[in-house]
Amino acid sequence: MSDQNITNILVVGIGGQGVMTATEILAEAAIALGHDAKKTEVAGMAQRGGVVSSHLRFGSKVLSPQIMAGTADLLVGFESAESLRWCHYLRPGGLVLMNTARLVPPVVDLGLYDYPDDPLAEIRARDYRVHAFDAMAIALELGDVRLGNTVMLGAMADHLPFPAEVLLDSILKRFGARKPHMVEANRKAFEAGREAEKATDTATSHKKELETA
Repeated sequence: MSDQNITNILVVGIGGQGVMTATEILAEAAIALGHDAKKTEVAGMAQRGGVVSSHLRFGSKVLSPQIMAGTADLLVGFESAESLRWCHYLRPGGLVLMNTARLVPPVVDLGLYDYPDDPLAEIRARDYRVHAFDAMAIALELGDVRLGNTVMLGAMADHLPFPAEVLLDSILKRFGARKPHMVEANRKAFEAGREAEKATDTATSHKKELETA
């Protein structure tokens, strides 16, 4: 948690992954509990696979939506390379929640940038705390790649200053209003995301114990 009881969450990824939608849902959950919330987005060719970043700040009183480098409590990376590119925004002790799936943006295909060989290893080499899992694979197991958005939201649920049920309620209101048949699918995706994050957290803790033994 940042100063003045303000939570800073930076969500990054590639256009089409639902980065902006995820941030909107998080904001709605925070507002439902009486928080002041402000967000801002930067999208480059968002509908064509361009990079997207979305800042969300909520708490008792928020004056600006902009998260400064080194102050994010939580960095949520919907794509591997974008997680690496934005990890310097984390505060000391902050957490990266990272989808290990790779979605190469057009700037790489055009030869303007090189895609890193191992984004996860580079983040760990910089001593950032990171929990990584393949949200796309989980969504495909559930039968719909679009559920990856909800998987990522589920992974965030236990790192927020309010109950997971509040976030789930916001998700179901958003995705179930027009498509009631998607309610159960999103509920399963949310819980799958929570379980994937918990498994990653346990595995990371066990690895550290072995390294220091």
